[in-house]
Amino acid sequence: MKKILIPVPDNDFDTTEVSVPWKLLKEAGFKLVFATENGNVPKCDEKLLCGVIFGKLGADPEPVSFYRELEKSPEFNKPITWKNIKPSDYDGLLLPGGHAPGMKQYLASDVLQSKVAEFASLNRPIGAICHGVLVLARSKNKKTGESVLAGKKTTCLPKFMEQLAYYMTFWKLGKYYRTYPLYVEDEVKQTLGDPKKQFMRGPLTLGDRGTATNDKDAFVVEDGNYISARWPGDAYLFGRKFIGLLNGKKR
Repeated sequence: MKKILIPVPDNDFDTTEVSVPWKLLKEAGFKLVFATENGNVPKCDEKLLCGVIFGKLGADPEPVSFYRELEKSPEFNKPITWKNIKPSDYDGLLLPGGHAPGMKQYLASDVLQSKVAEFASLNRPIGAICHGVLVLARSKNKKTGESVLAGKKTTCLPKFMEQLAYYMTFWKLGKYYRTYPLYVEDEVKQTLGDPKKQFMRGPLTLGDRGTATNDKDAFVVEDGNYISARWPGDAYLFGRKFIGLLNGKKR
């Protein structure tokens, strides 16, 4: 049975970006291992469970139901620590995102970045979505000193999406949608060898999401053993494509 590592922060990861791939991977028969900094049982960004503002901008009902299942799973309740990750033990690495303040624990960890860089050197499947791409962008190849994304085609949370969410909610939630002063897209591009050729923003969307049965509004980028996606609206397609990558085929 192939084993997949899913590192997350203690709090504030995106509900959909974790629960949907988890559900699809679980149903496909993979063994899943969660990891947090000190082995604490994690929690998602609770605003996403009921709606960020006026009941809007939250996770859809199905991903929320998946999250409620996830909360009861043994792998979620017994995470390993980041420092105890042995990259060679895993067949795949999944890096979810999230935008709330608790994500900084995950996005800024030198320990986690070191483990991610080590895993990347093994040339095994990696999937990253939204802010999860930042973990890869900040992880350095020990031989070259470059980001492990330096030669990869990728997407991430597009700047227009991050700006729109921030402008819509700043009056009520402050910098809830701005994890860092630099936009995710801008930071990711800085780590690429040729951003114009390697970065793919995807189609303009103002809220339409892919679903379990319809990928029309979803977007992912595949490059060898790496797959990336933009936001929760891509989670179903992202999960299915990641499973295809783990099984040695494209779907």
